[in-house]
Amino acid sequence: SVAGVLVCLLEYPRSKRKKGSTMERCGQKYMTAVVKVFGPLTRNYYIRAILHAVLAVPAGFLLSTILGTVCLGIASGIYLLAAVRGEEWRPIEQKPRERPHVGDTIKQPPSNPPPRPPADARKKQPAEVGG
Repeated sequence: SVAGVLVCLLEYPRSKRKKGSTMERCGQKYMTAVVKVFGPLTRNYYIRAILHAVLAVPAGFLLSTILGTVCLGIASGIYLLAAVRGEEWRPIEQKPRERPHVGDTIKQPPSNPPPRPPADARKKQPAEVGG
């Protein structure tokens, strides 16, 4: 049970992606601070792979926890593969919001007039005149 809580606390904060944006989970910033405190012990995926593998060993001796053992073993394999590829956990840093300047919000008027249909299409058709 303590191992499950440890795994949940370690796994809850999402890592920042290399490309694109990452949505932060609700309340993640508090857990991110805890994970950052432990530094390389929690950022390194080799250490996470070993931790998951070690936690899976005792659970493998009971039939009732075999599903948890399989899940921890798969997670260990995934972390090992990610570590071999050079990935590590990176915190999602919040960018400070910049207030828009008043001068930046006013847009310049268009320099070209809007496009018009051809001249013959602009002339009213005889049916429209009588209608």
